[in-house]
Amino acid sequence: MSSHQRNMPRKIVVTSALPYANGPIHIGHLVEYLQTDIWVRFQKMCGNECLYFCADDTHGTPIMISARAAGISPENLIEEMHKEHKADFDGFHIEFDNYYTTHSPENRYFSELVFSRLNEAGSIVKRTIEQTYCASCKMPLPDRFVRGTCPRCKAEDQYGDCCEVCSATYQPTDLINPYCSTCRARPTFQTSEHYFFKLADYQ
Repeated sequence: MSSHQRNMPRKIVVTSALPYANGPIHIGHLVEYLQTDIWVRFQKMCGNECLYFCADDTHGTPIMISARAAGISPENLIEEMHKEHKADFDGFHIEFDNYYTTHSPENRYFSELVFSRLNEAGSIVKRTIEQTYCASCKMPLPDRFVRGTCPRCKAEDQYGDCCEVCSATYQPTDLINPYCSTCRARPTFQTSEHYFFKLADYQ
């Protein structure tokens, strides 16, 4: 590398873990964003072109459940959370070059573009899987929304994917006496078609 190349400004894109839009920012979030903000400011002071992008992660069952509990639509919840998150970040003087949302037309366009290209390349496959379903809540239950007794150590009130007592990992269908963590009803099991990305195609 020549001395001229060493002295050229670097072009750097930085992001942080996207905060979930189902609740407020907490101190654990702020530790990461403050550290990243300091590093970005240092890079800019060094003359590098450093852009700090981040966004609210607005998709998932927890958001739907939080919105339902608050009696508002998921769209209203993520709009309120976005304003609250941005106000908190501004209050701590965290300077994003762009703080956005995954609930945007741009994200939808590029997500669909990536999916369609992968699908055309044969890198998306469909499989039928069995998962827990709550008839009371009328929805499939993600791992963290099923609780029950650990199938290995028999500890009670454990998540549907791992035990916090013995560190065992398992499927929600393996739980003893499972129940929905939202309404505590016993879930049933349903089969449904899911899409999977063949990561090995690109390793």
